[in-house]
Amino acid sequence: INEYETRLANDLRRWLLSVAPADRRSAAAAPGATVTYAHNDIDQRPDGEAERRRCQENGWDVDDPQVLEAWRAQEPINAHAHLLAMLLGATLSVPVSDGRLLLGQWQSILSVDLDGPRDRCLVVSAIGFS
Repeated sequence: INEYETRLANDLRRWLLSVAPADRRSAAAAPGATVTYAHNDIDQRPDGEAERRRCQENGWDVDDPQVLEAWRAQEPINAHAHLLAMLLGATLSVPVSDGRLLLGQWQSILSVDLDGPRDRCLVVSAIGFS
């Protein structure tokens, strides 16, 4: 929850990328970027039984060399997005009264896409009394 104002959104983007800059191999990298993250070493993944099993549970038979290559090809260079998501969090609770969100005068609910653009799903759960 914060004010949605274009300059503030730009400031937030600059600040986040100063905290966890994009990997030099990423399409989001700034010119001259030098940072690298082990998560982005796609050619070394999956790096263990647990990751191999997660791939298979998600429909990727990474034991098949062609499927493994296809999985690696679609896997984004996005470690910085994972790190930033940990800072921002993934859940939010907002009180509601008389059917209205109780937000400050200038406040909005912001959804920050750190790894896109891609189609996303937003889940809303209402808990309380009717």
